[in-house]
Order: sequence, then C-alpha cells, then structure tokens
Amino acid sequence: MPDIIKANLDNLISLWKTAGTPFNGYVGCPLFSYCRIENSDWPNRLWFKHDVTPDALDEALEVIGERKATIPYFDIHNSGADEYIAAKGGILAYEQAGMSIKLEQPFSVENSLTYIRVADTTQAELWATLYPQAFGYTIGAHILMNTCNDLRFYLAYYNGIPAGTAILHCRDGIAGIHGVGITPEMRNKGLAREIMGYILNEAIGLNATYSTLQASKMGKGIYLKMGFEEQFQIRNYRVGNW
Repeated sequence: MPDIIKANLDNLISLWKTAGTPFNGYVGCPLFSYCRIENSDWPNRLWFKHDVTPDALDEALEVIGERKATIPYFDIHNSGADEYIAAKGGILAYEQAGMSIKLEQPFSVENSLTYIRVADTTQAELWATLYPQAFGYTIGAHILMNTCNDLRFYLAYYNGIPAGTAILHCRDGIAGIHGVGITPEMRNKGLAREIMGYILNEAIGLNATYSTLQASKMGKGIYLKMGFEEQFQIRNYRVGNW
C-alpha cells in the first residue's frame, strides 16, 4: 500500500500545478508554493511544503501581498500550527476530509445518467456554468480548454438535462477525484453517488490502483458508504482582500 496520505496530497497539488502552468500561474519557493490564475477563483492556492512556521507564513504573505488566496492547512503533523494563519487574519472558510479507497472491482451504477468528457469550447462553457451552481465559485472555461488533455472534465446529464460535473486526475497510479457537484434542482436523486461510481470505473479503466479525494461535510457520508476511508483533515483559510 502506498503512503496514501502523501499520494492524496501529491495528486491534489499536481492538479493545481496542472491548472496553473498554462497561464504561468504556478510558482515554487523553498518553503511553499502557490498557484494563481488572474480573473479566476480557482485554483489560487498557497500551500506549505512542511508544517507552517511563523517565518514561513510571513514570507508567504509578503509574496502574495493583498491578493486573494486560499491557504489549505494539511493537518498531518498534529501540531495545530494553523493557529499562525488565523493569528495573521486568515479566516477559516471550510474544512475537508482527505479520503481514499483501493480500487479492486468495478462499482455498480444505475445508468440513469449519460456523460460527456469535455473536449470543445461549447462543452467547457457549459461545464463552467454548472460548476458554480454546485460549489459557489468559478472555474473558467479557458482553464478547461487549456488543460483538458491532461485533466478529465466530465459533464453528467439526467434525462438530457445538464445535471453535474466531475474532474478526474490520474497520476502515478492514483486517481484523484475532484469537483463532483450536482446542480441544486437535481439534488436528492442519488446522482452524486452515481457520478462517483462512473468516475471510479473510469479510473479502474485507466489502471489506477487507488482513488483519493477531499470531501466536504456534505459529501463525506456518501463516500464512506462507498468504501472510502478518512485519513486526515484539511482546513482552508482565506487571506487577502476578500
């Protein structure tokens, strides 16, 4: 079994790097890295390569200045060092659970949905319209069109109506699942579970051995029922001119 916590974080960070690179938005520094795309809500993340220290945080905040950013604190050191971020004005915006599952056999799906992998501008614009309905922030169509050869963006349709989104990022045998969202009018139909099953089967078809994700409180229960295990917490702080 790989170091699944490291594999989870490596996949997540690789996602941000892949999104930012076409826009010259990824910058690596000795103590931290960050990714920022102008005129976009995402990824715009700054993360530390080791546990947060006051000196590393001061340096990071000086680099980003007044620009908006999210600092994800990976609670894997049991140190509570994210208190430094809060002390500098960081606002805890939301929490996630780092989860994983070993991919051993296909998942059953009801096949009430149809899927399209985003490959053109019209599909990218539709995906970008649906995504903020589920998550409250935007990922622009230009990001999809510049990364869709490396990242897999999916549209899900229910009875011909666009209903949900998903992102699959396979790297080093790990399938990172991100952005599984359902539009408000399509919720409470079991569609998130069905999208997950489909994407996991896609990952199996790509020879991934484990799948990882970062679950919201709303989604965690679904993933636990599917067999995912929770390994760590992520606390996301917002800094800058929000």
